[in-house]
Amino acid sequence: MASSSGDLDQRVAALLAAGNTREAASEALRELGPGMLRYLSGLLGDTAEAEEAFSMAGERLWHGLSTFRGESALKTWAFRLAWSAATDLRKSGWNTRRRRLDTDEAEQLSVGERTESWLREERLRLSLEQLRAALPLEDQSLLRLRIDQELSWRECAEVLSSEGERVSADAAMKRFERIKDKLRELVQAAQ
Repeated sequence: MASSSGDLDQRVAALLAAGNTREAASEALRELGPGMLRYLSGLLGDTAEAEEAFSMAGERLWHGLSTFRGESALKTWAFRLAWSAATDLRKSGWNTRRRRLDTDEAEQLSVGERTESWLREERLRLSLEQLRAALPLEDQSLLRLRIDQELSWRECAEVLSSEGERVSADAAMKRFERIKDKLRELVQAAQ
């Protein structure tokens, strides 16, 4: 059973106070890593890109944890590192091609023994993923942070804030509303 964010913050702070940075980083990655990887996988839409971004974020967490000031929750800081790694990866041109279904995924989609409800759910999921992919990366990130990771508006704003440009919780909420409007427009245009 996963512990609360506050419990993790306390455990990591205690390990850091005891001078055990290595175990603190391991604890943080053990607890937050799966969620970070899911976030990056959904955001980038490509397993290799997500793993590369996760590797970058994990390394940044590992090296930066000793200087973490605790001005935000550890989870928020870790997802900020993941967001930064994703944008850095995209800026670097590491992989600019669109994600294609691999053979296993294509076979799974064509298997006739799946139930109709599964097919409906899968079509909906793929449609939603296509709609998300039509949005700018920043908008995709906000959707995934708020909906998939269930971060608060304040935490979403902290993750999306860049070095020189702060994002407020109110601005994140307003942006989210605009994204929902944009998604409605895309759905109507597709019908």
